Amino acid sequence: MNEMTQKRPGRIFEITAVSNPRIKSIKALSQKKNRDQEGTFLVEGMKLVRDAHENGWEIDTLIYAATTNDNTQVADLAAKLRVAGSDILEVNEKVLSSITRRDNPQMVVGVMRQRWMDAPKKISDPKSVWIALDRVRDPGNLGTIIRTADSAGAQGIILVGETTDPFSLEATRASMGSIFNVPLVRMNIEQFLKWRISWDGMVVGTHLEGATDFRSIDYSQSPVLLVMGNEQQGLPDDLAATCDKLALIPMHGAADSLNLAIATGVMLFHMGKKLPALES
Repeated sequence: MNEMTQKRPGRIFEITAVSNPRIKSIKALSQKKNRDQEGTFLVEGMKLVRDAHENGWEIDTLIYAATTNDNTQVADLAAKLRVAGSDILEVNEKVLSSITRRDNPQMVVGVMRQRWMDAPKKISDPKSVWIALDRVRDPGNLGTIIRTADSAGAQGIILVGETTDPFSLEATRASMGSIFNVPLVRMNIEQFLKWRISWDGMVVGTHLEGATDFRSIDYSQSPVLLVMGNEQQGLPDDLAATCDKLALIPMHGAADSLNLAIATGVMLFHMGKKLPALES
């Protein structure tokens, strides 16, 4: 298709029945196997759908409540997405609730195309920070980490092993739109260990038995790959062995560890020299 070819406008449908086949297929995206099969996922709310569109994500379908017909923001978004090729579904609140499984659903829901990136091949900027997450189990944790990585200016996240789905509703809610800004890569353990050999910078993993206080490490001389273990088991031996340094976040109270998302945030924001300078 050449650059002058216009994509056809999307279609407009009014749907009032929960049993409608189109609605059933959208509801099925609540299950990971269907998201994987279709390569799509759901996001809730005007802000997230608009963020996705503004960041160039492909939006298959916009679903909105008929009660918002007088809302100019919803109307403008629907018009833009229709021109871009998205189908527009006008539904009632019962249908919206059936899609999101919430009693008070957002008035706008989008069906998006998933986007996965290739692993970085060559990183020369010493300010670069990538994060590798081992088998994260909790979608709220993953979404929060994506949001934190975005806030801290990290270049991307590598999901290692059987990780919870970043495109689940719970994860996208917790990311607060940052899922559209942070590149995501997925690998199994073997792929990650092979790729790690080509990483030119320092690899730092957090570990309860880490020998080095995280505050004493010099992160400024090279790109950093921050490797975080999962919520239950921490960093496994095979990933710990591939780290140049194992960092310990000291505990001063009765708790013996931090929540995974909090620990990731502590590490990222301690690497202060890697954050873009704030304008005064």
